[in-house]
Amino acid sequence: MPRIQGAVVVIAGASSGIGRATAQRLAREGAHLVLASRRADTLETVRQECERLGAEAVAVPTDVTDAQAVKALAEAARARFGRIDVWINNAGVGAVGVFDEVPIESHTQTVRINLLGQVNGAYAVLPIFKRQRHGVLINTLSIGSWVPTPFAASYAASKAGLRGFTESLRAELQDWPGIHVCDVYPAIVDTPGLRHAANHSGHRIGAGGPISSPFEVAETMASLIRHPRAAAPVGWSAQAMRLVATLAPAPTRWVAGKMMRKGLASAPKAAPTDGNLFTAPADHGVYGGFRNEAAIRIPAKAWLAAAGIIGFWLARRR
Repeated sequence: MPRIQGAVVVIAGASSGIGRATAQRLAREGAHLVLASRRADTLETVRQECERLGAEAVAVPTDVTDAQAVKALAEAARARFGRIDVWINNAGVGAVGVFDEVPIESHTQTVRINLLGQVNGAYAVLPIFKRQRHGVLINTLSIGSWVPTPFAASYAASKAGLRGFTESLRAELQDWPGIHVCDVYPAIVDTPGLRHAANHSGHRIGAGGPISSPFEVAETMASLIRHPRAAAPVGWSAQAMRLVATLAPAPTRWVAGKMMRKGLASAPKAAPTDGNLFTAPADHGVYGGFRNEAAIRIPAKAWLAAAGIIGFWLARRR
């Protein structure tokens, strides 16, 4: 496997949150970075940031929903550095609200960016990996690939679709031992993503429960470059939620619905917005600030009650 130092790494969705944290993390070890996102000015800021940290970096503004643009991104990386060692599919969006009250265009764009954007990335880079006979493809999924995400159904659909896509790719690439497809499963991460999401819930979006740092996800990405593996949950909460959803799907659905409905109802009112679905926002940081203030606070007793209900259900089944 490539060392991070000197490895050529393409990061799609590099301008904020997990993507920006990963760019910084890899820059500190001297990777050659090809950074992609929709907004050119913000991307240039990230490029300069990475060069100050020790990387050679190039910015290629790219809309991942455009297959030709993603192919051009791959060619730009190969033209600059001669190869691609690692491709990170990280661009992602969300649309929050009662499913049939969210505009259908918002659902469609969520799936287009989250699912088809990563399909486009894989389609662009796999021929290069095959010619090289090596490469690491890292896809950012979500615990929403496993756990119900009420009031964000199209987001969950896109992430569950990605899980089927990457599992199928791994089966297809069995005769290519030097090519690895890796999935990263974060739970709730303190990024600007929730603030940038389309919101048709009527309430301000926040976060509750255990919240990870984007740099925890970035560290997982770095570990996958050194030691590829199929699935990498980030943090204990992601692993616990995946296990519970697998063992107790019915009570998990019930608890998720109740907690999200209660959380949204108690949050401050907010006007509808399309967020970053169709236009990239101007503010792109690493953190979203949810560790300091959350509009949707789910108290500890609610988490304990949920754990008790699921535990009781499992005991009854036994």
